Amino acid sequence: MSAYVELHAHSCWSLREGASTSDEMVDRAVALGYSALGITDHDNLYGAMEFAKAAHERGLKPITGCELTVRERAGDSEPVVTSHLTVLCASVEGYRNLCRLLSRAYRTFGKDTPMVERGWLFEWREGLVVLSGCREGRIRQLLAAGERAAADALAAEYRDALGPGNFYIELQDHDVFGDHERLDALAELAARVGLETVATNNAHYHIRERHRLNDALVAIRHRLTLDSSHHVRRPNSEFFLKRAEEMERRFARYPGAVANTVVIAERCAFDLSSDLPYRLPDYPVPEGATLDSFLRGICERAFKRKYDPRETASTRAEARERLERELQLIEKHGLAGFFLVYWDILQLVGEIAHELHGRPKDMPSDERPVGRGRGSSVSSIVCYLIGLSHIDPVKNQLYLERFLNDELHSLPDIDLDFPRDIRDVLLQRIYDRYGPEHAAIVAAFPTYRFKNAVLDFGKVLGLPEPVLAKLNRLGGMFASAREIGTEMEHVPELRELVDAPIWRDMIALAGAPFGGAWAAPGVPAAGFPRHIGQHVGGVVISAEPLSSVVPIEPARMDGRWVCQWDKDSVDDARFVKIDFLALGMLSAVGDCLDIIEEVNGIRVDLGRVPHDSPEIFASIQEGDTMGVFQIESRAQVQTLPRTRPANIDDLAVQVAIIRPGPIVAGTFHPYMEYRQMMARGEHVDIDYGHPELAPVLEHCMAETLGHVLYQDQVLQIACAVAGFTPGQADRLRRAMSRKRSAEAMQALSQEFFAGAEQQGISRAAAEVAFERMSAFAAFGFPKSHAVAFALLAYESCWLRYHYPAAYYCALFNAQPMGFYSVEVLTGDALRHGIHVLAPDINLSQAGAWPEYENIRLGLEQVRGLGGGWMARRARGAASAAALSLPERIAAEREANGPYRSLHDLATRARLDQREAEALIRAGALDSFGMERRELLWQLGLLTMPRREGLPAKGRGRKTAASLQAALPLATEQDMAPLPALGAWKQLAWDYELLGMTDEQHPMALVRPLLHEGILTTRHLGGPHNPNRLPQGMRVEMAGMVVTRQRPQTASGVMFMLIEDEFGLANVVVYTPLQERQRELVRATPFVIIRGHIDNEKSGFPNLIAEEFRRCPLPGLIEAPGGKNFG
Repeated sequence: MSAYVELHAHSCWSLREGASTSDEMVDRAVALGYSALGITDHDNLYGAMEFAKAAHERGLKPITGCELTVRERAGDSEPVVTSHLTVLCASVEGYRNLCRLLSRAYRTFGKDTPMVERGWLFEWREGLVVLSGCREGRIRQLLAAGERAAADALAAEYRDALGPGNFYIELQDHDVFGDHERLDALAELAARVGLETVATNNAHYHIRERHRLNDALVAIRHRLTLDSSHHVRRPNSEFFLKRAEEMERRFARYPGAVANTVVIAERCAFDLSSDLPYRLPDYPVPEGATLDSFLRGICERAFKRKYDPRETASTRAEARERLERELQLIEKHGLAGFFLVYWDILQLVGEIAHELHGRPKDMPSDERPVGRGRGSSVSSIVCYLIGLSHIDPVKNQLYLERFLNDELHSLPDIDLDFPRDIRDVLLQRIYDRYGPEHAAIVAAFPTYRFKNAVLDFGKVLGLPEPVLAKLNRLGGMFASAREIGTEMEHVPELRELVDAPIWRDMIALAGAPFGGAWAAPGVPAAGFPRHIGQHVGGVVISAEPLSSVVPIEPARMDGRWVCQWDKDSVDDARFVKIDFLALGMLSAVGDCLDIIEEVNGIRVDLGRVPHDSPEIFASIQEGDTMGVFQIESRAQVQTLPRTRPANIDDLAVQVAIIRPGPIVAGTFHPYMEYRQMMARGEHVDIDYGHPELAPVLEHCMAETLGHVLYQDQVLQIACAVAGFTPGQADRLRRAMSRKRSAEAMQALSQEFFAGAEQQGISRAAAEVAFERMSAFAAFGFPKSHAVAFALLAYESCWLRYHYPAAYYCALFNAQPMGFYSVEVLTGDALRHGIHVLAPDINLSQAGAWPEYENIRLGLEQVRGLGGGWMARRARGAASAAALSLPERIAAEREANGPYRSLHDLATRARLDQREAEALIRAGALDSFGMERRELLWQLGLLTMPRREGLPAKGRGRKTAASLQAALPLATEQDMAPLPALGAWKQLAWDYELLGMTDEQHPMALVRPLLHEGILTTRHLGGPHNPNRLPQGMRVEMAGMVVTRQRPQTASGVMFMLIEDEFGLANVVVYTPLQERQRELVRATPFVIIRGHIDNEKSGFPNLIAEEFRRCPLPGLIEAPGGKNFG
């Protein structure tokens, strides 16, 4: 066992300070023979749980700690001085106190400059071991300034306040000039004051070779270049984990300094992975009731409504048996309070829905539920009865054990989707109900990927920003930082830079490709956490103050708080994480129902809509699903005619199959072939992978034709093949879905194979089953999740079919969301006979609205005016009721009549120049009978700067008083004749301000510039068109790129969608062509593509690209709102 333990070390969770991951630090500590390791990241515990778990897995004792920034001021007139202290948790109370200190630091001084005050530390001292700090420690600073008496006094103050044995003088030797003199001074001070010393190395990386990465990260953190950051960087490369022998040699002159590291490590008995204090809030039940009896009462009342006597006896009996089973499990695991907390939150949701949308106050939460469950909770009848799910698990034959079983290893996971407006208000109500000390949002940590790595590391090295911007455009949304060098090699003007030393440095630091000249030791910053964000909807609630179990800090939005752990750490801590997710499609569906009611006088109840309408499934089978939830992507559109879903179960399979899991597991293509054979009326012999598996797995895999499509099937296979209990099987699934070492996966497989042998299953059959499970487990849906999403897909398709104008209006109002831009949705509406008209100041509502059989865009659709759901969210719940500018314009028009002129509009609506210009350029004032250029000229005459001394309102908005009245001096020379706006310029303005145009498609204006041999999308034909182009025919086609998609499971193949004035075309771009013509393929909005036709693989005509060229344009235009995925 090592005679030394590192007590002061930093990981990448110090956020652009540490240059090694938790795993790397732990692995290195184990290799050095350490018995324990203390990770003391700067002012946070972001990675504390991850470190504790990693250490446990490798048999290393984890010590939880933190390097605190201490704020001191001698007097009110004296400047603030900051210093560092190293704090370690010796006990549970010490951990609580560290959390309290950090929470108060963030609450008092903000999330960017958290600081503790010395008095706070003395108040919350119990259970803490404090070291005097690094070169930034206050005692060391005072000694360096020659203030020996002040240093002695401060050390004595810490000694007395913290108690005997709780404060140590920290010694560090990094071969920096003057270190020996500083160490002698610190040791002498310790002897004078009666304190022990302890040796640490302030490690910021696990091996020496990471020092260059650490230097770059520190410079990035301080927004400096490497050349200008010497004063904030570590002085040399000695800040790594060192061997005990090396530390003993360095500190031989200071007896006890090294030995005390082991003494302190033994004192630090707190184990974050097992000793964490946490308790769920209790639900206050009436006197005489228990949590279990109260929950049963809620379920029984809903059971009578849901399963009335008209249900078949077998259905009622099965539902009753299911309910009793679940209530028994809930009582066994003590989860009644857990479910009642959710039920209580649903009562809040009902209140919010009443306030925002008029939902009846007395309507039970299980009737027409406002939120919709997703994930495994949809399989629970208790969730169905208390309103957490809208899917009947009995009628849909959903598997419970994925959610709830006898051997529950973690709390059940319940995710709820809400319309955006309800979700935003709900988060604030949760804070109001439980208080900011008892509720916080779960953290999320964006990591270094291609785009942010290029910008951060490029800037820190002083590389030219235009070149960095060009390189940045080539990276996809999810591209890894490891691809930077590869991307540069494929662009001719960037290729020559790859061998330049400074560009090699950027590639090595940010992404270190897989070899070649750029290889760097170990793993670079790719994947490191860059900053803290917040989970899309996860909220943690606690019976005791959260700030005593995990540090909390303010969110960027006022009034909200974020806990310092991500969802994995929260799960490991067994916290109750409630996922309140804002689902854009629920907002769109709700808006659509409101529009239908107001325009058609009908309130559609989706709960009563039949789920077997032939016309709806006919449109789905044709692939006519643009704008439909979950089944609108090009992959879905091309597979729907092959799978031909005919019911909700088929649709659930469709939702589940276009996922990485089925593709990685090799399920996708065989399943497609089976479905096509069945569509042709052919017999299908289901292949379960091995003859022995057919009788064992038929009960759980026959419905998916022998293929693993749902997470539930992973559990069912483990139970059937290896004899696992549902609890064991779920533990296996969780292990497969998380990052695990090869050794851990080997151990799991051996446990599975041993169980299979006991069941009489051969090793060969067991290996087939295990391979299918492990390939699928990380990337699949539970069936319950797929059914929930399939129902919403059907409902959205039903609304689109029966009320298309209202549905498209709702889609426009809910943007941004979905797979397609506004421009593409406009084209799809036109193909269905609906014209989308530009905003008009005297006709438009705030949002898009039906106008006869067409659609009039709302004023919210004009960029720069504000309004819409994003603006309401930005304003926050407190000001959500205030009218936005588009709402105010519409309300003023309704109250006082149409606007007669630009002056009338500007005066009555209180527009500033920017807002008026946006309306003019978007064409919203064309009805005034003047050209857009004339209106802009008039605007220049009409408005004037804000008067001196007049207070600004809002964002510098002008009041009516600040607008110049009608100019009495207008003369002929003021009204200069202006040429009409050209067609291309007008189109460019439309795209800039609206993202679409109601005039000609851009390709209609480009077409005269192209030679006659370039085909249009009209020539391609559809899947059942006998006149479509023949297989293999070589063609040229031009269009505007509207989506680019590179799924991780497609081996680098890009699927592109282009649009012209007649429709859409699918383009397949293989990797070699992407490499040859990188910029044209990845970043050019208008292209000419040469390639050949492929009608056979999907039934849809695809253009297999062979060459790209730039499309000639009549002038400049903002790149259309295409969407890139991957």
